Amino acid sequence: MVLCASVHSPEPAVSNGEYITVVEGYDWGAAVNKVILKTDREVTAIDKDNFIVRVERSSDCGEMPAERAKGERQVVHAYVSDAEGKYTGQGNHITLVLSVAPNLPLGSPVEYMRGEKCRGNVWIDYRMLIVDLSDGSVWNREAGRIMPLIDKFDLTGLFTHKDINLTYASYKPVTKNAKSPLIIWLHGGGEGGTDPTIPLLANRAANYASDEIQFYFDGAYVLVPQCPTRWMDAGNDRSTRGAEDDIYAEALFALFEDFIKANPGIDRKRIYVGGCSNGGYMSFELIIQKPAYFAAGYISALAYSGEFLTDEQVKSIKNVPVWFVHSADDGTTVPDVTVLPVYKKLIDAGAKNVHLSYYDNVIDITGFYGGEGYHYPGHWSWVYCHANECRYDFDGSPVRVNGKPVTIMEWMAAQSK
Repeated sequence: MVLCASVHSPEPAVSNGEYITVVEGYDWGAAVNKVILKTDREVTAIDKDNFIVRVERSSDCGEMPAERAKGERQVVHAYVSDAEGKYTGQGNHITLVLSVAPNLPLGSPVEYMRGEKCRGNVWIDYRMLIVDLSDGSVWNREAGRIMPLIDKFDLTGLFTHKDINLTYASYKPVTKNAKSPLIIWLHGGGEGGTDPTIPLLANRAANYASDEIQFYFDGAYVLVPQCPTRWMDAGNDRSTRGAEDDIYAEALFALFEDFIKANPGIDRKRIYVGGCSNGGYMSFELIIQKPAYFAAGYISALAYSGEFLTDEQVKSIKNVPVWFVHSADDGTTVPDVTVLPVYKKLIDAGAKNVHLSYYDNVIDITGFYGGEGYHYPGHWSWVYCHANECRYDFDGSPVRVNGKPVTIMEWMAAQSK
């Protein structure tokens, strides 16, 4: 098959054409899974094998290894669409579906940089050259980007408290309820900066605005703050794991209050705070500082060291519902140092609604990329949380609400002060 365009002229339909990049969030991060091509002629049928997609990835933050810098993307499907990539069967746009996987770095428009100029996940210069071999048409100019879940968020949030500036993303639910809960997500150490799309995609936190998770809460506000550095920043180039104060907790509480004031539809009795790694530390620190503020916590890859949790603190927070998620092979937030002593102290103190989903490792839960045979880094236990896969407590028994087995999001939606 060949591209079926107007048959009145054999010359290329497009030269130096425009394309729209589609970026989705996956368990391992962001990936370009589609590219939408604008044509000058009406199209009725497409053969994916006629297309070559070449990619070049670069960044001012530093040089990339050759295998991550350039190459070809695999086209797995092609169809006639509108400008947003929706199937039409006839029109003047072509959507190419591209292969994505955690071990295909050429698919990612984000790169984790470790240089002095940039540290953590950053957007890179992601350029594509698309050629239709059937008629020589070429597309090489990006005209825009579509990021489906991201597009639901307001990305313009900026809050200043004293000398601390925090950017943030927010989502307002579509609901008829007078009051709705607030879900707060605090990113990991690699997602700091001033662009809130990074924490939304790098840890897949945007999924809290998905229809699936919103369903459990009958609509919920979502707030995703971003710090300029890392939540565990104690100032003067030092990090804390609970032994001393960080520099952001006070500003975060001030941001929460400002956001709630601006959104009177938020139910103060149902404020939930969670995060991963650095954000797991901060979530737990906020609960320690103001245990009466939150209805529940949901914490992945906790970076708070158990040795610094005092008996007095344990007593003050033991009645706060918290669900921890961790992997036994986490070499970054080692469980014997972090979550296991914290969990044990709370249980020994009589905590009745504290849970720990403890996995051997972090696998591909989709089944598309190897299933149980594919292991992500053990630090990535937030994969289970964002996908609402957590169901079991530390002893292997299902977590229940009113006698019914529940997932972590079902459990959280049931918590109220």
